This record gives sequence, C-alpha cells and structure tokens, in this order.
Amino acid sequence: MKEKIRTLPQLLPVLEKLRRSGQKVVFTNGCFDLLHAGHVRYLRRARAAGDLLVVGLNSDRSVKGLKGEGRPLVPEAERAELLAALEMVDYVVIFDQPTPRDLIVSLGPEVLVKGGDWKREEIAGAEEVEAAGGRVLIVPLVPGRSTSALLEKITEQGRSRVEI
Repeated sequence: MKEKIRTLPQLLPVLEKLRRSGQKVVFTNGCFDLLHAGHVRYLRRARAAGDLLVVGLNSDRSVKGLKGEGRPLVPEAERAELLAALEMVDYVVIFDQPTPRDLIVSLGPEVLVKGGDWKREEIAGAEEVEAAGGRVLIVPLVPGRSTSALLEKITEQGRSRVEI
C-alpha cells in the first residue's frame, strides 16, 4: 500500500508523475477534527471531480488558531491517519498556515473543492486555481452533520447527565 501521508516536498514529484500520465488532481482541505458522515460524503464528492484527491489537513497549531482553545480534539497525526484510511483519499498533506493558499499554489490542483458553507470569494486559492485554468467546486453540506453540531450534542448530553 502506498504511503498516503506526505510532506509537500514528497508529494510534488508524485503529482508531477501522475499528471504526466493524464490524471487530474483534486484538492480540498480542512480540520477534520471529529470525522463524521458529512466529511465522508463530502470527500466522496470531491474525489469524483477528478482522478485523485489530495487533502490538505490543518496542523494542530493551525486548528487552534482557527477554532480556539481546546481544539483540535484529535491530534494531527491521528486525523491524518484517519483521512488516509479512507478509500477516496489518495494523499494527505499537513499544513501549518492559517489558510491553504500557499499549499494550493504549490500543488496547482486542476479542481479545488470546498464545502457549501464557503462563498466563492472567501475560498483561499480559488483565484490562483482559476487563473491556471482550473475550476472551483462548492459541494453542498450534509444538513446537521458537522463537528460543531457533534460537539454541541456531546456537551448537551453531558449537561443532562449531570442534572439527573
């Protein structure tokens, strides 16, 4: 089995070789803190937009900066391992910046995918992908399926048990 978790320098020559064989690279990114069915459905849709899917994973430091104290709940190495175990994910690359713009510019995907909670003008790297002839695809979210919703449910259930 190929090693799916790669650094950017490890991944670039692999993608170059795959592109030479005519494969189209799809890129998406996220924190993927608590993997759930909404993530799986989203990643399937992303993978269907091309020949291989690269997932940019926010590092622990990046997640903490975006989501605040107490996050991530799951360390980056474990989040990467979970993503890599999914059949539709071809490669995982961890990035430490607040946005994946630099990573996207380096990878040059033919398709950039984000969830329906993003507006086109808010998507980091969208301009660069389109300027290079690629496209941006916004995938609708699965209603009620989010890490935030899961955390709220866990918190509510914890409170109700304490009150009993």
